[in-house]
Amino acid sequence: MRTERFTFPGHSGHDLAARLDMPQGPHLATALMAHCFTCGKDIMASRRIAARLAGMGIAVLRFDFTGLGHSKGEFENTSFTSNVDDLMSAAKALTDRGMAPSLLVGHSLGGAAVLKAAGQLDSVKAVVTIGAPFDPDHVTHNFGDSVAQIEAEGVGEVNLGGRPVRIGKGFLDDVRAEALGTAISEMHKALLVLHAPRDEIVGIENATQIFVAAKHPKSFVTLDDADHLITNGEDAEYAAEVIAAWAGKYVPLRPPAPPIGAPEGVTRVVEADPQGFRQDVQVGPFHHAVADEPLAYGGTNQGLTPYQFVAAGLGACTSMTIRMYARRKGWPLTGVEVDVLHNKVHAQDAGGQGAKIDKFKRFITLEGPLDNDQRDRLLEIANRCPVHRTLESGAEVVTELAT
Repeated sequence: MRTERFTFPGHSGHDLAARLDMPQGPHLATALMAHCFTCGKDIMASRRIAARLAGMGIAVLRFDFTGLGHSKGEFENTSFTSNVDDLMSAAKALTDRGMAPSLLVGHSLGGAAVLKAAGQLDSVKAVVTIGAPFDPDHVTHNFGDSVAQIEAEGVGEVNLGGRPVRIGKGFLDDVRAEALGTAISEMHKALLVLHAPRDEIVGIENATQIFVAAKHPKSFVTLDDADHLITNGEDAEYAAEVIAAWAGKYVPLRPPAPPIGAPEGVTRVVEADPQGFRQDVQVGPFHHAVADEPLAYGGTNQGLTPYQFVAAGLGACTSMTIRMYARRKGWPLTGVEVDVLHNKVHAQDAGGQGAKIDKFKRFITLEGPLDNDQRDRLLEIANRCPVHRTLESGAEVVTELAT
């Protein structure tokens, strides 16, 4: 993932800080993300989601709202309406670059903002909310006794997540006057609602209200034990996986023709955890997997090991080859199952000499009323699987540094 930093003017003319995460390969679509209330563009959930979407060819713009993070301006002078205006400014900045957003992703109050803005952006095809309130006024429940101070003095200090934030009376008045029901029902975009049942900041009932107000197509996925900010890495990874898989159905992704010499396209592996070994494996915009190592080898055991990927390729190719032959012959094969074991063995144990070699052992189960001759023939055919032949004959690997 390549990241470009730039600024664009927000609703009041102040420069807003942004990160544009670009795919390593072809750019197929663009997403715009809105962060949670008083958070910032760089929280874990935003980074993880951006990385997954970029992996499937979707560029992602993350930015700090006015007065937050690295953006200019005073937060105490902002409101929910100004957040929506900042979001529209971000969409314009993308459109000016020829990258009009087709996907909006909003977290917490940022989720409410994307629901409000979606109907005003013709380029947007799909919207995702994470822990979003149905009623923007919901955020004031966390202000405690500071509400009275804000009402009396026009501005007050609120402690949010252990840090002081100054809130203006204009913010209170704005969120109290805002109602999202009509905007949600009339936005005419595909909607995915992500929410944790145990969210103590924005209750799960908000997800219900958003979902009921929206028209189809709409989907709801629970985030189980996740907290409101999705601070656990596994929860952030899960949310990213769900969004990436769902978005592919509603956001037009038109992959280019594969490069010359690679008829199946590019298999791209990107390091996802510099402290461990987890890797994102992406093939085009639609196919994703995770590679990792077991806990005993310093990994987090969240994906297949490299040799398990090789074994999976052998098993899948074996099953496909058997099915193709049986189908062509019209034989009554009703099911195929292939178990593959991999181990390092000494060459002499495999009938040779020298150091250890890789040994793959297959156990093939054939289902259906096949006679013995048919079973024997299918076993022979299994040995003709292209991956089997590649492993037995070896392959040339050419390595170059990318420019």
